[in-house]
Amino acid sequence: MGFLSGLEHCVREGEPLSAHTWFRFGGLAQYWAEPTSLEDLTAIVKRSHDEGAAVRLLGGGSNVVVRDAGVRGVVVHLSAPVFSQISVQGRRLKVGGGAKLSHVVSMCASRGLAGMEQLVGIPGVVGGALHGNAGSHVADIGQWTVGATVMTRTGEIVVRDAADLQFSHRDSSLNELVILDAEFEFEQDDPQALTQKMQQTWIVAKAKQPTIGQYAGCIFKDPGGVSASSLIEDAGLKGERIGEVAICERNANFMVAEPGAQCDDLLSLIDLVRSRVSEQLGVDLEPQIEIW
Repeated sequence: MGFLSGLEHCVREGEPLSAHTWFRFGGLAQYWAEPTSLEDLTAIVKRSHDEGAAVRLLGGGSNVVVRDAGVRGVVVHLSAPVFSQISVQGRRLKVGGGAKLSHVVSMCASRGLAGMEQLVGIPGVVGGALHGNAGSHVADIGQWTVGATVMTRTGEIVVRDAADLQFSHRDSSLNELVILDAEFEFEQDDPQALTQKMQQTWIVAKAKQPTIGQYAGCIFKDPGGVSASSLIEDAGLKGERIGEVAICERNANFMVAEPGAQCDDLLSLIDLVRSRVSEQLGVDLEPQIEIW
């Protein structure tokens, strides 16, 4: 209990990570932390650094795959309200890293802040979205980001302005341990028009995703100029399966886990897709999911 001493209110041992990821499989976290304050988070990170324990952040769980053996060290989940606060001042929005991206998208539309409506249907939290520069085919979150507050792996808090930030396709320079909050700046537009556009984009996005109730995730980055989904289809892999994991019929860049699926099923199917697409089409697909 030495590691937990004084942190028992927000850290516990042996948490099943299958309950916190979209695929619903994977082993246990050695320590599971849900800090209730910035002070809690700082204490957890500093103690982990001092003890040599690895720390990982888990947001919405849509882009994380956990191996069946589980994860050593500490998995931090920013579920407390203090990490999800949102404030609006004119055309600027300040958002906590734990806030749901879907909530931010709908709030921007209702306030007449243009741009974020193009990201409707993308899962996860703001911190994760910024880390991977989440986006659609026409926009990404980085283009509106003007600053961020982060925490390093030693527990130091650092403020980064626009000059410090770099965004590229599904990647960013925000690679510190925690994105505590971020500031965005938008153009003004008609709230009703933005809401209608958001709703239309949502309908199109949902038609290309697995049905509600399926345990699934989007696997590969689009390599530029062509979608990963179309490449997988062209390689004749739509509907392919290994064990209890199959390539989605509605969108070949999604893989669907059925009851009894294991992480090894998914990893083997990912390897099959990468090798087949490379051999047949000469394209090396890069996973966008994190494998723990």
